[in-house]
Amino acid sequence: MRVAIAESLGERAFARLEEVGEVVYLPGHDPRQREWKEALQAADALLVRNRTRVDGQLLALAPRLRWVVRLGSGEDNVDRSLLSQKGVELYVPKGANAVGVAEYVLSALFHFARPLQEVSKRVKMGEWRRDLHQGWELYGKTLGILGLGETGMRVALRARSLGMRVVAWAPTKPSHSFLFAEFSVAPRELREVLQESDFLSLHLPLLPETERLLDEKAFALMKRGAVLINTARGGLVDEEALRVALAQGHLGGAVLDVRAKEPPLFPDPLASFPQVLLTPHLAGHTKESLERVAEAAVDWLLTRSAGPRWDPAGRP
Repeated sequence: MRVAIAESLGERAFARLEEVGEVVYLPGHDPRQREWKEALQAADALLVRNRTRVDGQLLALAPRLRWVVRLGSGEDNVDRSLLSQKGVELYVPKGANAVGVAEYVLSALFHFARPLQEVSKRVKMGEWRRDLHQGWELYGKTLGILGLGETGMRVALRARSLGMRVVAWAPTKPSHSFLFAEFSVAPRELREVLQESDFLSLHLPLLPETERLLDEKAFALMKRGAVLINTARGGLVDEEALRVALAQGHLGGAVLDVRAKEPPLFPDPLASFPQVLLTPHLAGHTKESLERVAEAAVDWLLTRSAGPRWDPAGRP
């Protein structure tokens, strides 16, 4: 088995692949590079994260390709239908980084309730003003979740443990789904979630029907002072509409780990707001999450490459 790795993979997972085949790490993310062309020409499997586009241009360079693994949870950089047409199997280890993302959302919630780092800076500068740093509690506040998949469910579970009220819009799940009762989440329509939430956390895939879901009209429906947290896909948010909502003081803040264009253009209009936190697509980028994703991917790939197994009942 010949495996081409377009982006980072953990050392242990890399070593496991080397035991069963030839593994090539590809620098950069451009299939036109000579190293890419040579590796793809011979590759049986390709492992990518979010920066490499698996499209017609790439597949034309990989005539032997049988398996593609997307290391992460999104698929918007992979042409699934084209892979299917060419008989190439796609595997996405969904949920493997869900814990890391859920804990990132928690850290965003706590930041707005108790901005300890900002307060600490002031104390270190000699300021001792309790009257300027009154916090508030997450207990009793409403967290709205758009998308109740692996990550959304974990966010809901952790928020409920803090005594928060959780409402969710889950377009792929009926309102009678057991998930709502199991996780003590109140099912709502999209409009209702926007209107009720003190915090709004996005956990939807980027699809034609969800692109720029959070636009001017959506922000107008949100509570004054509400905070947006996006760890899903930047394309879910109309960034100009968000900028306006922040400039008008309608929104209390935003935490954006993902952007419509990554990296965003510089200077970044959203960077000028002190109530906006920006991180470089790292919500699921923890040591444990990276290892979990890599191991799940290698497990799947090794199972596929082993071929059919003998079954005593005569089944392949």
